[in-house]
Amino acid sequence: MKKTAHKRINITLPESTVALLESVADKGNRSSLIDDAVKLYVKNLKEKTLKQQLKEGAIARAERNLEMAQEWSHLEDEVWQKYL
Repeated sequence: MKKTAHKRINITLPESTVALLESVADKGNRSSLIDDAVKLYVKNLKEKTLKQQLKEGAIARAERNLEMAQEWSHLEDEVWQKYL
């Protein structure tokens, strides 16, 4: 099993957050829980950002497609008139 390098940091948390942390993790496991929580938070943040970017891209494509459809609609009408 590969061993990961660790770096000690000092953080300050509200007492309520520390109480919450202590309610779910033993003193020896707090670092592991914080590590997992930070990784999950960053993953969720990246997913949220990606979803927003995809949404914005889809809106831009839809607007472009609508513009193109409007630009070409008169030609489509002409073609249909020939066959009706």
